Amino acid sequence: MNTLRIESTEISPKIVYDANKYHFEIIGESRPENVREFYDPVIEWMDNFINEINIEKELNFDFKLEYFNSSSAKYILDILYKLTEYNAKGLIITINWYYEDGDDDMLEAGQEMSRMVSFKFNYVIILD
Repeated sequence: MNTLRIESTEISPKIVYDANKYHFEIIGESRPENVREFYDPVIEWMDNFINEINIEKELNFDFKLEYFNSSSAKYILDILYKLTEYNAKGLIITINWYYEDGDDDMLEAGQEMSRMVSFKFNYVIILD
């Protein structure tokens, strides 16, 4: 399985899915003009990944978002729902939600998404 790498822009996040290390990251701001066009290939890659992997390994997923708009939130939730599906199939998943010290909005967004998908996140403070 190939690694998926999408470089960030001013309006879209960097996405790195390292299939060999079972480590995924979404980093930066997410407010692309066409959210579906941006995220659909990411979700498709995830579906292909789950069909080809060793289910006995642990997958680490880091969300290091500085900002995301409401359209992006829907796709972030789609990704989270996919992760919970994979977990139900036996894949051990750790979700780390990073937020800047003092950014209560981003912390609360992570907490709300965690509740919505019924999956426990680790919350990691980024200190200045």
